[in-house]
Amino acid sequence: MEYPIHYGLEKAGLPLILTAEDPKNLCFLIDTGSTRDVIFDFVYQHFKDYFTLTDETQNIMGIDGSLKPTIIVNADLRFDDLRYKAPFAVLEANDAITQVQAETGIQIHGVLGIPFLIENKCLIDFDKLTISNK
Repeated sequence: MEYPIHYGLEKAGLPLILTAEDPKNLCFLIDTGSTRDVIFDFVYQHFKDYFTLTDETQNIMGIDGSLKPTIIVNADLRFDDLRYKAPFAVLEANDAITQVQAETGIQIHGVLGIPFLIENKCLIDFDKLTISNK
């Protein structure tokens, strides 16, 4: 996979990638500081059929820096030719996401963090403005 991130960087100043199939066009922020992959609560509520609820719960640090309890769901997502099956923490962050959308016009649906980057051996090339696993 070699995925361009220039659009997200130009439009919102953020490295973003989109899912390629059901659910299609979910927008994920690539976050090299996030120790979890995250799907936002409003996305999980709308697309419950695409996620498998687990018995796990976990406290994670939210966008505001406070610990928040989360449920864990399994997801099977596709980004171009890359299929990614992994657990995601379901985080309520509506205020922060609404603010990002108001400022940039882009709605972010989740975060792909260190687990995604390591599992897929991804490299972010800021010269070419791509993320790749080649």
